[in-house]
Amino acid sequence: MQSLKQASIEVINTLPESCSLEEIMYEINLTAQVLEGLSDEEKNKTISTAELLQLIEKSQRK
Repeated sequence: MQSLKQASIEVINTLPESCSLEEIMYEINLTAQVLEGLSDEEKNKTISTAELLQLIEKSQRK
């Protein structure tokens, strides 16, 4: 899997020269979240949408 640093550099290089610091930070944060999700998936640390909906429904009944 690609490192966060390398993925961030690639994302930054696709942004226009006129982008703001906030836009850069947003893209780096999004990249980090995607990489974390992919890592969780590789480690079987994910749940299905149906399981998530069950957890939400259960928490709302309390």
